[in-house]
Amino acid sequence: MIAVVATYRAEPAEADTVAELIARMVAPSTAEPGCLAYIPHRSPDDPAEFLLYEQYADGDAVDAHRASPHFVEIVQAEILPRLASRTVAVYAVLASTST
Repeated sequence: MIAVVATYRAEPAEADTVAELIARMVAPSTAEPGCLAYIPHRSPDDPAEFLLYEQYADGDAVDAHRASPHFVEIVQAEILPRLASRTVAVYAVLASTST
């Protein structure tokens, strides 16, 4: 399993739009065959700060997500131009939390 943790800092005037665009990513992302979790967060202390926690079955599923039409059309075309900064970290999951 692969975890992807992304942090976004929206330009202040774009924060609400970024939140709406992130919300549009949830349904198509979680419908992807290799996506196990897609959980966006917004800081209650700083509305321009977002954290996305995603889990995928493997690296191929991560690649498929990044090549998906919704990623290209929403993240690349709409979200990224509205950000002041972005970090993305990829991790191998050590142990499953499921019982």
